[in-house]
Amino acid sequence: MGSAESKEKMYCTRYMNGDGPPPLSEQVEKSINGTSTFKRSSEVVEGNQPDGGQMTVIVQRRSIEGYPDCDTLQINFVFEDGIQMEKHPKPGHKYEGLSTAAFLPMNNEGTKVFKLLEAAFQYKLLFTVATTSSGEECITYTDIPLKIRERGGPESCGYPDPNYMKTVLKILKSKGIK
Repeated sequence: MGSAESKEKMYCTRYMNGDGPPPLSEQVEKSINGTSTFKRSSEVVEGNQPDGGQMTVIVQRRSIEGYPDCDTLQINFVFEDGIQMEKHPKPGHKYEGLSTAAFLPMNNEGTKVFKLLEAAFQYKLLFTVATTSSGEECITYTDIPLKIRERGGPESCGYPDPNYMKTVLKILKSKGIK
């Protein structure tokens, strides 16, 4: 083994106490309380998501379709009405805010996606200002998919969707979020 430790036991030294990663609930709790370890990367280009949005997470003690043995991470996003900046379609014009929620299973993969979505939010990549077919300006989703329903399948932005985790990870990676 190359060390003085017993050959019968191998410990992960990645974590300070050698006990391995903290439980998922503790990892999510750190994100909720703002003690997440998000670090900015120079590889990611910042998007044009309006300033001042809020992202919060709640652990729901119920499962989403397709993940019967997992609690649910409910990620809430809130943006107030505002004025478009230079990076938006009509600078100086008003836009309508948005209040929405996204859902992930509270398992290893869901927690990983949550952390990456949190980084994408910090880089202003999840939302943008767009013009509706009726000519109104409002905040809307970008090309990073969010599951905004707990049921109903992929046709309604819901679960079950066996390809969602793989798809969102691939899109986030293409934007430098990994």
